Amino acid sequence: MTARLSLYEKAEQELYKLDRSVKGKFYDFSHRFRQNPDHPGLDLKPLKGDGRVYRAKIDQSYRALLAKIGLDAAGREKWLVVAVRHRKHVYEELSVAINRITGEIEFVDLSVVGRSVLQRAGMTLTPADPEGGGEPGTPAPVPVGPEPADQAIAPPEAEPLLAGLGVEDLRDLGVAEQLIEFALAVTESTELDALVSGAPLLTKDILYGLAAGLSIEDVRKEITAPVDVALEESERHDLDAALARTTVTTVDDALKDILEEGDFRAWKVFLHPAQAKLVHRHYSGPFRVSGGPGTGKTIVALHRVNYLAEQLPPGHGKPILLTTFTKNLTTDLRARLSSLLEPELLARVDITHIDQLAARVLNENTAAGAGKQRIYDSVALNNLRQVLLELDEKRWDAEFLYEEWEQVILGQSLGTRKAYFDARRAGRGRSVSRPDRAQIWKILEQFTTRLDKEGRETWGQAAERAARFEMQRAAKIEQRQGYKDETDGKNHIHRDDSSGMHYLSHRYRHVVVDEAQDLRPAHWKMLRAMVAPGEDDMFIAGDTHQRIYGQQVTLGTVGVNIRGRAARLTLSYRTTREILSRAIEVVNPKGGQITFDDLDDGTDNLDGYRSVLRGPAPELVRCVSWDEELARLAVALRSWRAELATGGTDGKVRDPRGNIAVCVADRDAVNQVMLYLAAEGELTVAELTKDGVKGDGDIHVGTMHRFKGLEYQRLAIVGARDGVIPRASVVQRYRETDPRRLAREELKARSLLFVAATRARDTLRISWYGKASPYLPR
Repeated sequence: MTARLSLYEKAEQELYKLDRSVKGKFYDFSHRFRQNPDHPGLDLKPLKGDGRVYRAKIDQSYRALLAKIGLDAAGREKWLVVAVRHRKHVYEELSVAINRITGEIEFVDLSVVGRSVLQRAGMTLTPADPEGGGEPGTPAPVPVGPEPADQAIAPPEAEPLLAGLGVEDLRDLGVAEQLIEFALAVTESTELDALVSGAPLLTKDILYGLAAGLSIEDVRKEITAPVDVALEESERHDLDAALARTTVTTVDDALKDILEEGDFRAWKVFLHPAQAKLVHRHYSGPFRVSGGPGTGKTIVALHRVNYLAEQLPPGHGKPILLTTFTKNLTTDLRARLSSLLEPELLARVDITHIDQLAARVLNENTAAGAGKQRIYDSVALNNLRQVLLELDEKRWDAEFLYEEWEQVILGQSLGTRKAYFDARRAGRGRSVSRPDRAQIWKILEQFTTRLDKEGRETWGQAAERAARFEMQRAAKIEQRQGYKDETDGKNHIHRDDSSGMHYLSHRYRHVVVDEAQDLRPAHWKMLRAMVAPGEDDMFIAGDTHQRIYGQQVTLGTVGVNIRGRAARLTLSYRTTREILSRAIEVVNPKGGQITFDDLDDGTDNLDGYRSVLRGPAPELVRCVSWDEELARLAVALRSWRAELATGGTDGKVRDPRGNIAVCVADRDAVNQVMLYLAAEGELTVAELTKDGVKGDGDIHVGTMHRFKGLEYQRLAIVGARDGVIPRASVVQRYRETDPRRLAREELKARSLLFVAATRARDTLRISWYGKASPYLPR
C-alpha cells in the first residue's frame, strides 16, 4: 500500500445520499487508490484553481475530489477525500484552506453559491471535466476571477442581507475566506440557504447567526470563541498539521455499515465543535450542562462517556454509569453509544435506567423470597383513595397526599413524625399547619402499613430504600479507607483476607446522567453514594423546561454540589428556527411570567436560546372532527414518506422508517391512531412503549411521555385540544381548591407539549378538532 486515504466529514455526508451501487464503486476506487494513486485508470489530475485539490475517476459518471496532504512517517502519501460527486458538478474553482479560527481543513464549493450571487461577484465557474461540460466541441466558459475580498464588489440590486457588515468582520469571526465576498452579496434568505448548503460548518453557523439578528459580539461569544484554537501564523498553511484537527473517517470496511444506515444515524451522535470543550476536559467535581431542546445535551453526555471510557486504565468491569429516567430512552442511548464506542469500551459502560439501578441495589440487600412487588403510582394512588374512603376523610384529596408523601416524606427520607413536623415544604403550594401535618402523617402511616402488609412498594419507596442502602455502603467504604490510610501511614498494612476486611470501593468511577430534571431526590442520593467525590465524578445533563414528571430537586440538598461547575447551551442544532420560535411560546408565552428552576437554588430561562437552522413554519391544522383529523393525518404522512423515499426537497433519499413519528396527546387515542393508519391510511406503524419501539413499521406512534429524549425528522402531534392539554379534570379539580397546585399542573402540561414539539428536526405538524389547547401559539 502506497497511500493513506481519509474521508472528510462533508464527503461522508455526500456518500450517504448516493445510490448503493455508487457507494460500492467508491470502495473499489478507494482500494485501487491506496494501492497506487498514479494508476492510469484513476485519471488523477490537479484542478487549475487550487493545485492541492485533485480529481480522480470513480466510474464514468462520478469523481472523487482529493487534497494532497503530505507524507506519513513511513513515507506513504496522505490524501483526504473532500468530496464525491457527479462529474458535471466538478469545477476548477474548488479549493481547500485552513480556517484561521478552528485550524481545520475546509473544503469550499462555489458551485452551490447560486448563479445570481456569482454574477454579482463577477465569477463564472469552469467545468474541470470535459465530459461534464456542454455538447462535444462546445468551448468551456472562460473563468472570470473574483476581485480581491478587500475590494468592493458591484452593488446588488437589493440591500444585502448582511448590510452593515464588512470583510474584516466576517474574516475575524471565521467565515471561510473564499466565501466572504459572496456572503456580503447575498440579498435574500434563499440565496443564503444556497450559499451555506455547501459551506464549512463554522461558516454556516456564523452566517445564519448573523442573518438571524445576532450581534457580532454574540456570534463571537457563542459560535466563534468555543472553537478558537489560537493558531500560530506558521500553522495556518500546514495541511498536515491541520489534518489532525479535522474530523475525518478512515476509509475502511467498518465505514460501509454506517453509510448504509444513512446520515440521520450519524447526525444523532454528531458532536458540534463548539461543544467539544465541554467533553474533553477535567472537572474538580460534579458538572452540569443545561440548555433547551436540540442544543446537544444528550450528545455531549454520550461523547463524555466516550471520552471517559478512553481514559480508563486497562481492566474489566463497568466503572462508568450512564443512566436516565425512562426505559425507552435508555434503549435509545445504548443504540447511540454503540455508534461511538468500540465494543471493548462499550462493555465497560453500565447503561441502565435509574429505577432498574435501584432495583439492583435492593436485590443485593434483600434475602431470597423477601422482596416486595413494585407497583406503579396509579395503583398506589387507588390504594390511598381506598384508605381515605374507609376513614371517611374528605378534607384531603388523594393526589395531594400522595405528592406530599412522594416529594416531602420520601424525598427527604423522613422516618418520624417529628422529622416531618420540622421539614421544609418548598414548592408544595398549599400550606399545612402542625395539626394538619399530624393528621397527614397518620393517614399516610395507615397507607404505607397497608402496602407493607400486601408485600408491595412504590418505585418511590424503592428508590428511597436503595438510597439508604447505598449511603450505608459508602459510609463503610469511607470508614475502611480511613483505616487503610491509618495503617499504611504506620507501614503496617492489615492483610486479613476475610470478607469483613476487604477494602470495598465505590460502584463507579464516573456517573453520567441524562434528562436529570426528572430524577427523584432519592435517586440523586443513591447516585451520589455510588461514586467517590472527586475529579470527574458526575456529569449531569438536563433542562427543567422539559420536566414532565413533577420531581423538583435542589441538587445541593442531596449532596451534589455543582456551584461554579455548570455550562448552558443556547444554540439549537436540531430544531429549526421556525419550530423553535413556536415551541418557546408554549412555555414562555408573550407577557407571561412562568418561572423554572435550575436544579439548584436559582432560576433558569430560555433567554438567548436560538437556532441556526432554517426550515418550513410548523403547520397548525384545525379539524371539525376526530375522523377528519385522522384522515388528514394519513394524507400528510403518506406525503412525508414519499418525499423521504424519493429525495424530497433536499435531494436526500432516506429510509422513512424511524424518521417519521406521530405524537398522541391522549393515551386512549394511541390505539385509535395506529388502527386507522394501518387499516385506512395504508401505512405501517410501530408503537413507542416504555421498552422502546414495538414493531418495525415506518411510522412510530406514542404518547408525549414516550417521546422524551427522542428525535425525528418529521413529527405530527395530534389531539392537541383543550380539555386534553391541559386535562379538563385537573383544571376543574384545582381551580377553586388549590390554585398553586393548578399552576404546577399547568406548568407540567406546558412542558409536555414543549417536549413534544421540539422532537421535530425539520418538519412539525400540530392538529386538533374542536377548541385548540390554550398553550398552542396563535
